[in-house]
Amino acid sequence: MEQVQTLLLRTGLNVHINKKFIVTAGYAFIHNYRKLGNVTGYAPEHRIWEQLLYNHSIKRLQLTHRLRIEQRFISKSIVANNELETDGYATANRFRYFIRTILPLKKPAQTFTSGMFAALQDEVFLNFGDKSAVNGKAFDQNRLYLAMGYRFNKSFDLEAGYMNQYINGRGNAFTNNHIIQLASYLRL
Repeated sequence: MEQVQTLLLRTGLNVHINKKFIVTAGYAFIHNYRKLGNVTGYAPEHRIWEQLLYNHSIKRLQLTHRLRIEQRFISKSIVANNELETDGYATANRFRYFIRTILPLKKPAQTFTSGMFAALQDEVFLNFGDKSAVNGKAFDQNRLYLAMGYRFNKSFDLEAGYMNQYINGRGNAFTNNHIIQLASYLRL
């Protein structure tokens, strides 16, 4: 039987400090598919998060840095009446650092408004505080992404690329996902 692995709904309120800095506070609801013994079901996670986004250029490279802190409330799953149920929540904290760069493939005059580009990004996830509710380690995961794209105008990009997602599990366990991604970006 096939099922949705994860549903993630995230919302936030942005405050634009200036053209380079944006601060955000938000909430996320995550519904994860889990298996406990022979019983499967969905377990909720609630997150409160804060972030700082910094955009700048170095010659032809456009760079974005994102620093995010998450307060995670992860459900403790139990089996009751042969169903997965939530028996309280464990708290965990996580720091995320994201960097993305876009390299226009044609030499722009002043700003890059249209044409082909290459994109490279990486995001590292680090647990802090009590790590017992997650993997028990500081290093949580890494997401490395490489893409080719086309900027149609100053408001719309389309890109396709490859992401390697490495997730550090409990003990010696880990997951290494290979993801082909198609993304569109709309800047209002």
